[in-house]
Amino acid sequence: MTDRQCLFDTPIGTLTIIASDDGVAHLLFDGQTPDQVGLTEDLPVVDDDPVLSAAEAQIHEYFAGDRRDFDLPLDLHGTEFQIAAWRALASVPYGETTSYGEQAERIGRPGAFRAVGAANGKNPVPIILPCHRIVGVNGSLTGFAGGLELKQWLLSMEQNQQSFPGV
Repeated sequence: MTDRQCLFDTPIGTLTIIASDDGVAHLLFDGQTPDQVGLTEDLPVVDDDPVLSAAEAQIHEYFAGDRRDFDLPLDLHGTEFQIAAWRALASVPYGETTSYGEQAERIGRPGAFRAVGAANGKNPVPIILPCHRIVGVNGSLTGFAGGLELKQWLLSMEQNQQSFPGV
């Protein structure tokens, strides 16, 4: 099989999930296209793929407040450093934030906060690996592929859902 995609509506617009035989490779926000991540525009749209279906279901659960962590096979391509930075994103708890410096420390590279920021800027699966939870050392919102307004919306959604016990 080859790379394939599915598109679906969410509270933040239409998302596109692209998967390979090894797992989820990309999550694209509304308006982003496969060619922007180095893929061909004519990826087949598949409705019955188990990886794509699981990713779509888990993202819907996330927006409904029923999922705080994702359990999906990922097909990440990048440098060893980038992949370590991306995987570290999964350890940032739902509804919380941490700084680029703290993320650098988590991967054993204290002081590499700028490199962590650059790696996060290339995160191929935002939301699934929640780079929106990384903020500046002073708590300020900094870069996000979906834009700062979306970053703030995702953080607010998580923090508001977290404040209600049992949600």
